[in-house]
Amino acid sequence: MLRTQGYRTACIGKWHLGWNWDALKRDGAQSEIKKGYPPDAFNWSKPIPDGPIAHGFDYYFGDDVPNFPPYTWIENEHVLAAPSVPYVPNPIPSEGSAEGRGGPMVEGWRQDQVMPRLTEKVVEWIGQQKENDKPFFLYFPWTSPHAPIVPTKEFQGKTKAGGYGDFMFQSDWTAGQVLKALDENGFRENTIVIFTSDNGPEKYAYNRIRNFQHRSMGPLRGLKRDIWEGGHRVPFVIRWPGIIKIGQTSNALISQIDLMATIAAIVDYNLPANTAEDSHNFLPLLYGKSKYDGIREAHIHNTKTDHYAIREGEWVLIDAKSGGVSKVPEWFDKENGYELNSYNEALYNLHEDIAQRKNLAAEYPEKVMELRALLQQIRKQGHSAPRLAGKGISNTNKLK
Repeated sequence: MLRTQGYRTACIGKWHLGWNWDALKRDGAQSEIKKGYPPDAFNWSKPIPDGPIAHGFDYYFGDDVPNFPPYTWIENEHVLAAPSVPYVPNPIPSEGSAEGRGGPMVEGWRQDQVMPRLTEKVVEWIGQQKENDKPFFLYFPWTSPHAPIVPTKEFQGKTKAGGYGDFMFQSDWTAGQVLKALDENGFRENTIVIFTSDNGPEKYAYNRIRNFQHRSMGPLRGLKRDIWEGGHRVPFVIRWPGIIKIGQTSNALISQIDLMATIAAIVDYNLPANTAEDSHNFLPLLYGKSKYDGIREAHIHNTKTDHYAIREGEWVLIDAKSGGVSKVPEWFDKENGYELNSYNEALYNLHEDIAQRKNLAAEYPEKVMELRALLQQIRKQGHSAPRLAGKGISNTNKLK
């Protein structure tokens, strides 16, 4: 979409959306148990199909996924160095496990050097845009604070929340480097910066509470994969000089999938009817309006089959026997006053109970039926955005 509108596009960091590695595999290559494929199973000189370059990006640099092979740098459609040895964790994570999957690795590959190199590359790429007369779109998906938790030496011990706290400290530094690069290259006033994350914290968060008295999920219940709020509610911060006031906040319900329709409105692009079927344009919220026709009224999230939650206003219905997917320690539920019994469904009012302690399903059976009916309706129709058959998204309230 943005290339069509004249933008130069780049992805630097974690791709994790698949490549066609089979195109590089040599005939007869066999995988090794636990170690994956050996380095010589691939012809590393060949281009890798179906990566970022095949999906709208003019430039890519990264290592695909920090704990997946191959452990090497990829630029555009080629590896920069052919992996020659089997994967070995380096360094040992300061918290949690390496979570590294077996496969080919460049000799001497250090996973703690991934984020510094990506940060350096982003700063470099931003600087190069001064020589171009095109607007740019940079997608910078970090490999931190995902496992392996490997802060570099200069950030170790900077916090009182263990290795993960230090890795977060380093991540904060990375964000600062990006903003500094925009400022120093004269892009501050005409660049929209969107900062967000993908899900709640991993299972190590429970031990972090005990070991460091630090709650990575804050007041929320649940972790990554859970359909409680702690699994899916994430940070969302935007800097847009001249449009968004400093310190401006909104309690409106939005989703990351709403970025498609919103950015389409910003760049005056009419999305075809068969795209972004769950995307709502929240541009008026950025202008400071609290409500407008067409804003997202409900949001559905799930992690596994028939395990759904639906949010409407301040109400959340867990349409499952539990909102949990990740295992919860008994001590955590007990110390935080959570019900230990399972249920057929759970209803929470987030305005009064952000921690989701009190199940109100028995007190408000009509609300349960209403939300369940809305869940079934949206699932059946296959989209949540207000779409008309044969027509694309109308970019009302678009930027002039």
